[in-house]
Amino acid sequence: MSEPLAAPALGRSGRFRRRGTLAAGVFLLGGFVVLALGAPLIAPYDPIAQDATARLQGPSWLHSFGTDNFGRDILSRVIWGARIDLQIAIIGVIFPFLIGTTLGTVAGFFGGIVDAIFMRLVDIILAFPFLVLMLSIIAILGPGLASFYIAMALVGWVSYARLVRAQMLVLKNHDYAVAAVSLGFSRTRIMFRHLLPNAAAGSVVFAMSDAVLVLLNGAAISYLGLGVQPPVAEWGVMVAEGQAFVTTAWWITLFPGLSIVTLAFAFSMIGDGLADLFGVHE
Repeated sequence: MSEPLAAPALGRSGRFRRRGTLAAGVFLLGGFVVLALGAPLIAPYDPIAQDATARLQGPSWLHSFGTDNFGRDILSRVIWGARIDLQIAIIGVIFPFLIGTTLGTVAGFFGGIVDAIFMRLVDIILAFPFLVLMLSIIAILGPGLASFYIAMALVGWVSYARLVRAQMLVLKNHDYAVAAVSLGFSRTRIMFRHLLPNAAAGSVVFAMSDAVLVLLNGAAISYLGLGVQPPVAEWGVMVAEGQAFVTTAWWITLFPGLSIVTLAFAFSMIGDGLADLFGVHE
């Protein structure tokens, strides 16, 4: 009984643009997934193996991306780092998305005291700067990816919840929702089967943009020493390790930095393509 999302009326060029943007983003993201899954077969060297005789060597036939101050192959570390950074971007979005979507659905559907309590909780979280609150939680829990995921789940759900809540407040008064109530369907069925599929489009699009922010936050946390711990290959850690050599061994920071930007660009293009596809900007 749920109403299908209306696609925006676009010409041939508009349809080609939205499909091209989405396809390009999926293609880029797929490339990183292939690198991550095939890292043991693709990487030419052990990402944590040190070689004192190959320290700070520039890009060459033996080491396409050069080596770092420990003689580790940068290309191999970038390839293995794709595993960690993809994990950060995906897991760091999934839990806030699920929590926020569920809370926003319940608050928007029931309204009243439930919605009032929800909004006060949102106000409390929004009263603190996002990064400061996240760093505080990680500092309490201790450094590591698990702490980062918990911090993201406790803080990042707010945006998803507000998006879904706003949609639910409108959709619950539509004719098909009123008809579902008249037919005696349970509240759970109405919320999650009839209303949520139509309310979640904006959140799905936002999740792609949020993945960019999560990826950058994860790199920043690792850069500060609160995320992934050395010698694990992670792009933010690699940028931090190469900071002292940025003028003499630029390749140490350049290639992991480009990897972060490219992966973020892939998520951004997917988000733009989905926004056009769902008509979210309309």
